[in-house]
Amino acid sequence: MKRFLLLLFVGASSIHAQTPCESGRYAEDVFANFVVTSDIEYGSNTNAAGNTTTLLLDFYEPENDTETERPLLIWVHGGSFLAGSKTDIDVKTFSERFAKKGYACASINYRLGFFPIDSTNAIKAVVRAVQDLKAAIRFFRQDNATTNTYKIDPNRIYIGGSSAGAITALHVAYLSDECEIEDYLDASALSALGGLEGTSGNPGYSTEVSAVINGCGALGRYSWMEADEVPLCSIHGTDDGTVKYNRGLVNPGIPIMYLDGSRMLHERACAIGTENSFYTFHGAPHVPYAGTGAAQLAYMDTTVNFIRDFLVKQLGCTETELQPANNWAESAYLYPIDYCDGSPVNEVCPLAGLPTAELTQWNMYPNPASNQVTIDLEATGSYSVAIYDLTGRIVYRSKVSQGAHTIATDLFNSGNYFVRITDQQTSLSETKKLIIQ
Repeated sequence: MKRFLLLLFVGASSIHAQTPCESGRYAEDVFANFVVTSDIEYGSNTNAAGNTTTLLLDFYEPENDTETERPLLIWVHGGSFLAGSKTDIDVKTFSERFAKKGYACASINYRLGFFPIDSTNAIKAVVRAVQDLKAAIRFFRQDNATTNTYKIDPNRIYIGGSSAGAITALHVAYLSDECEIEDYLDASALSALGGLEGTSGNPGYSTEVSAVINGCGALGRYSWMEADEVPLCSIHGTDDGTVKYNRGLVNPGIPIMYLDGSRMLHERACAIGTENSFYTFHGAPHVPYAGTGAAQLAYMDTTVNFIRDFLVKQLGCTETELQPANNWAESAYLYPIDYCDGSPVNEVCPLAGLPTAELTQWNMYPNPASNQVTIDLEATGSYSVAIYDLTGRIVYRSKVSQGAHTIATDLFNSGNYFVRITDQQTSLSETKKLIIQ
């Protein structure tokens, strides 16, 4: 539905915009130079340490451009939500190269940092980044409706980035309902952060976008991508050890949480009919196009050309592709794939897919827990109990029988966990969420 409404909005106002790809614009480097306006304030908010952070962006536009309604690309840098900058080489290069094609581009800073480094605080960091990117989208729509300083087309806003930046953009595009992340953050914790829209600035304007560009990123659950949502462009290396190409633990040095990588999102998009383009760098590591070496520059050329092909198609152009999609349906996949077969991969994932079925009555208390939690089973039989953290790691496992069983939790980190009880005879299981304070 969001995609349908957005198309109506675009169609109603597109008569005011330039002819896409006219005289090579958006398809070629029609401008020799670009202009950068640095450190534009687009909002502010409180960071993880409780301090007010001014949110800044750099704005790139073609030099001596007379167009008044230009498609906008908002780029978000990587850095595991702990580091990085709007001047990182990948987002800087994207901004420069697409500005020469006639786009308006913005590279944003967003709130960084979380401590302790665990899954709960990492999820909060993602939410803060999502809020800030949405504030940037609102900033440009507000400007268009008032001073029109940046001369963007509010109906053609595209978001993207690399690594954590791509994760941020994907969640802005496809995480539409707050209830979808209740397994990660309860309603009160999300509300305390400001909800998914956040309070980073420029209220009252839409945060809808026209498409998302995913460079080596991932989504919390591929099921969050629903039919009729915005198109997706993904680039990812099969040997990415940080953000997995398939599904796996995000590991920027410390395993944090399970996410669904670009290959999973591609198959999901195919299955539900979402327009998507997918390019695989076979054997490549994390963000292989970021750098100044010969190999990295070659990866960058391929990446820019592939994104260019995707964008001109979104603009309605019929330009010849510079970098056609490649589908590596090879044994290199962690999971075999049958492209667009209508049935997304649905293997069990400890984070999102713990099997649930009717099980004998059992209770768990107190919840939230601090020093200990009690599991009380009413029926006879033999059961296993397993506690998972949000990375999918089993932090406790034991066999139990009828009666009350106390588990010490004082050595667990605070946060959300899943408690899974399995009947050893029938294999029926049930999962409940446990909060440890």
